[in-house]
Amino acid sequence: MGSAEAVRIRVPATSANLGPAFDCAGLALSCWDSVDVAVTDAGLDVRVEGIGAGELPTDESHLLVQAFRAACAELGWTPAGLRLTARNGIPQGRGMGSSAAAVTAGVLAAWSLCPDVAGVDDAAVLRLCSQIEGHPDNVAPCLLGGATLSWTTAAGARAERLTVDQRVAPVLFVPATTLSTHLARGLLPATVPHADAAHAAGRSALLVHALTRDPGLLLEATEDRLHQAQRAPAMPESAALLTRLRADGHAAVVSGAGPCVLALAVLAHDEHAGDPGSAAEVRALRARTPEDWQCLPLRVDHTGAVVSPLVDDHDAVSF
Repeated sequence: MGSAEAVRIRVPATSANLGPAFDCAGLALSCWDSVDVAVTDAGLDVRVEGIGAGELPTDESHLLVQAFRAACAELGWTPAGLRLTARNGIPQGRGMGSSAAAVTAGVLAAWSLCPDVAGVDDAAVLRLCSQIEGHPDNVAPCLLGGATLSWTTAAGARAERLTVDQRVAPVLFVPATTLSTHLARGLLPATVPHADAAHAAGRSALLVHALTRDPGLLLEATEDRLHQAQRAPAMPESAALLTRLRADGHAAVVSGAGPCVLALAVLAHDEHAGDPGSAAEVRALRARTPEDWQCLPLRVDHTGAVVSPLVDDHDAVSF
């Protein structure tokens, strides 16, 4: 697809960690950013709509532009000019993978528009996105969709996609406040007790089975000892909500570094084909939404990032 002069890229929100699988698991969610990127004769034109409009930079410091430039450098390509319009639907600074979405979109745009490549190399895109982000737990589900397991080798990041059981319904609780990922990481201890490491390994293995085969085990599978309690002082309202939801039997976790809280509802067999917001457990979760928070009943995004050639300023044709 390197012959295209303009593309539209849709990238999903993501939730990393999912409780015990710290830095190695993530889930793609049905909340998206959409970005139009076009090669022009000269200059840089960046426009931001939706979330972050009027707040995010519109110059070379925009994360999308930085990721695009990094990918161009790896490909050995320098476009004359660039026009970029970002329509943001992913809340930022709340543990929903907004930075991973921007990085993924920027790198995919370069791969899709570069005239010297025949198509997008997902493995190379994952490696570069992970280098820019620092770890692959959000970029992997953003790129591949579904749930992902990711790890890093001497050659770079790798990931495998899992097909999530159709009864799993993500419900996201979004506070008005934000939390810096850097600050949240700074609260983690340098070492953990052997018993806690063993607990994380066992629960992470169980999490794979629960997500793909037996969602009834999600409450136990999402038990964490590595990071959520350690980060609680930075987000006391999130920690309190998490405690209440789990005490009520809901498989709730801190989404990424927080402060969003993600609950993995389990739909009945006759509920998964309809609106997840009408399912019994989802209704029960919505009733527990704290004041001034948003509750977003979502679906798992099974597709991941989608690139479409942009025919004109208004239409994109999927392929």
